Amino acid sequence: MASFNKVILMGNLTRDPQVRYLPSGQAVAEVGLAVNRSWFDKQANQRKEEVTFVDVTLWGRTAEVAGEYLTKGAGVLIEGRLQLDQWDDKESGQKRSKLKVVGEQMTMLPRAGGSGGGGGGFQRSAAPAPAQEFGGGESAPAPAQAGGFEPPQGGGSPPDDNVPF
Repeated sequence: MASFNKVILMGNLTRDPQVRYLPSGQAVAEVGLAVNRSWFDKQANQRKEEVTFVDVTLWGRTAEVAGEYLTKGAGVLIEGRLQLDQWDDKESGQKRSKLKVVGEQMTMLPRAGGSGGGGGGFQRSAAPAPAQEFGGGESAPAPAQAGGFEPPQGGGSPPDDNVPF
């Protein structure tokens, strides 16, 4: 039977990334991510919100970039996979386990009110900004242009089409 293990999370860092280096020289960073969910409870007639805290491990250049550019509160989109860590507790002798995310791609999100973000939301562009997407070791090809749009010559940006993503 085939299986599939893919996680996509968008949230804010709960702490500054902690980068360390293995004896092999490879970087690894541990980050905490807070992911919010809100909904309207009809029975209570009020809006409710819950926060899920997720531990994420980043490797290689992605880990280094996180340590260099991200701080507590920064918005980030993580694509990765679930991994179950298991160990024996040294104090109690009991078996312990923890489900975490191994981040394979990371996209830094603009800060609210910051430059280039226009209010902190996503911006549509012809191709992803290379300085903001990290992971995978190889850059993905630029997406094909929809609707025959061609950006102006000379490095201009496409017109704002008021799409909310």
